[in-house]
Amino acid sequence: MEKTLGFPPVSKADAKILILGSMPGQKSLAANQYYAHPYNRFWPILCALLKHDETCVYSERITLLWQNKIALWDVLKSACRKGSLDSNIDHASLVANDFNYFFTNHKHIRVVFFNGAKAEQLFKKTVLKSLAPVHRDLNYHRLPSTSPAHATLTMQQKLSQWNIIKTYLV
Repeated sequence: MEKTLGFPPVSKADAKILILGSMPGQKSLAANQYYAHPYNRFWPILCALLKHDETCVYSERITLLWQNKIALWDVLKSACRKGSLDSNIDHASLVANDFNYFFTNHKHIRVVFFNGAKAEQLFKKTVLKSLAPVHRDLNYHRLPSTSPAHATLTMQQKLSQWNIIKTYLV
């Protein structure tokens, strides 16, 4: 099983919202872009919420996040995984990102949204206990995964649940 290394955060110090995935899939790694799989609904959902053209290029998408004070990262810094499915992550190989450092340098983060149950599960397993108490008291919300592997909800149903992000965009 090959070790997968994640991406650095997409963030600015004034971010108020953090969206966390588990770790990048093969298509994202190959493109060196978050959520690069053409069937992942992350960018269409975010662009719909932020009233932006979803066909824009990646650099515009990142600027859109920054303009709306949204940071994007993954729970895991690295792990061994065959393929792209979260279910194939070898739990013995998990290395979490340094969230104490991140939150210390992003003092305006008010809420953390998990892109799916696996991101939330990994955060609770590998990060939560080691967080400084001040960071444990943030608002945490799990949203339905935007991954094409989780197709039980329609795009519209996912968008409806992801709409909660707009309440934190002030």
